[in-house]
Amino acid sequence: MNYTEEITNYYARLEKTIESLDKEALNQVMNLLQDAYKKESRIYVCGNGGSASTASHLMNDFNKGLSYDQEKKWHVVSLNDNVATLMAISNDDSYDKVFSKQLEGNITKDDILLAISGSGNSKNIIEAVKEAQKVGAKVVGMTGYDGGKLYQMSDFNMHVPINDMQITEDIHLTFNHMMMSVFYKKVANEK
Repeated sequence: MNYTEEITNYYARLEKTIESLDKEALNQVMNLLQDAYKKESRIYVCGNGGSASTASHLMNDFNKGLSYDQEKKWHVVSLNDNVATLMAISNDDSYDKVFSKQLEGNITKDDILLAISGSGNSKNIIEAVKEAQKVGAKVVGMTGYDGGKLYQMSDFNMHVPINDMQITEDIHLTFNHMMMSVFYKKVANEK
């Protein structure tokens, strides 16, 4: 089999989508996150499936990659990473509440919820957004497709305008790496 045409087409679509991103919206999110860093606020992050791994990856890159050997640390919490808690909430309440129940009583108005959903319609993500909104925390939606409910409910958006989950998730991961790279150069050692 020769897959070169399909490979070329995939990367062409990826490149075209990257070119169409709203860079000013990304800049606004980065300023919001930098402000949270300065205030030592928490940034809660969550997602399902591939987006769960993006949430974990982002937490790792910010808490280790950007914080390692730095006097001032980032405070990123992935709501995906305690399996026992996820299973207990799923079992005792419902999967729709796995993130909102973790935020309840913990998230404050000075914190940020970075919610990741390719479709923008994941029920547990929407419930988490509602919980964050109860206390006045800012919500950043990381979405694809038309953005769904999450796009509409978010204060800030990191949107990938394509109806393709794989390219959406590819670009979501590049958001993480782009932010880490820029913050490492611009924010590390900032007093």
